[in-house]
Amino acid sequence: MSLQRVLIVGCGQIAGGFDASRPPALPPLTHAGAYRRHGSFEIAACVEPDAERRAAFMHRWGVAQGFASVPEAAAAGPFDVVSLCSPTALHAAQFDEVLAMQPRLVFCEKPLTPTLARSERLVAHGETAGVPLAVNHTRRWAPDIWRLADELAAGDWGTLRSAVGTYNKGVLNNGSHLIDLLHMLLRAEHGPLRVLAAGPPVADHWADDPTIPALLQTESGVPIHLHTAHAADYAVFELQLTTSEAVITMEDGGSAWRIRRVVPSAAFAGYRVLDAGERTPGRYAEATLAAITNLHDTLTNGAPLLGTGCGAVAAQRVCEQIRRLSEPSSNPARP
Repeated sequence: MSLQRVLIVGCGQIAGGFDASRPPALPPLTHAGAYRRHGSFEIAACVEPDAERRAAFMHRWGVAQGFASVPEAAAAGPFDVVSLCSPTALHAAQFDEVLAMQPRLVFCEKPLTPTLARSERLVAHGETAGVPLAVNHTRRWAPDIWRLADELAAGDWGTLRSAVGTYNKGVLNNGSHLIDLLHMLLRAEHGPLRVLAAGPPVADHWADDPTIPALLQTESGVPIHLHTAHAADYAVFELQLTTSEAVITMEDGGSAWRIRRVVPSAAFAGYRVLDAGERTPGRYAEATLAAITNLHDTLTNGAPLLGTGCGAVAAQRVCEQIRRLSEPSSNPARP
């Protein structure tokens, strides 16, 4: 069986760096690591303008050909899959260059582009070219999150009362992960998310992408609060769902879950309270390999992609609304 040929554009941490010294027994966290682990892909070439970084990546992952730009890499094609792991500002131009090479599928890091309008154009270009686009909102491929989404939809946890997310490092860079996760978990029965208000932006990492607190609401009236932390202190990405039967908390980005269930009060007759809860491991570490498996199933069996360009645009649209509402001109009471 022939291997699917891959071109990786950008040779930084998410391309392969996070797995450079990771024990091989652990699940891979990067594109290169997951392609290698899956076994049905060949990393045929890479693109990286930094010659030293490119050479190190080629040596670590056994890549035969490396180039400084996407057009230069065209001679090494054709490619079945192109992974765009370059900085966000380069995605739009590189995506058009990649489309000219006519790959069978593109796997792009998020955010797609810095602005909603450019992201919409990028997705439209891919659709016109007939090239499927997967976007790495990683939790789209975490099996325990899919299970939770199914359970919420089936009413296994009762009625959803509210959701609280905590994040840092940019409303677009990390906030889009949180919005996409909410879209995934709440699904259509709760309707599209509506942004009601946004607080003052916090410049905690990216000069052009502040972290912003916000209040949202589903079409059915479920309130969603986005809380901020500061990226200079520590990394945090968590989500708490309060339902009529439990409080479900995703911790450590999905590496763990804490569930407190409703029980009768031992002190007050007739009252129900939450128990002390239990903390269990999450399956977030499996998501990147699951994403590559989904890409392979799409290429070989026509399976639907679990994380798409349209989904990424929907999340970015909410992020842009939050950012607009955070501007002083949108809130006269804010200096």
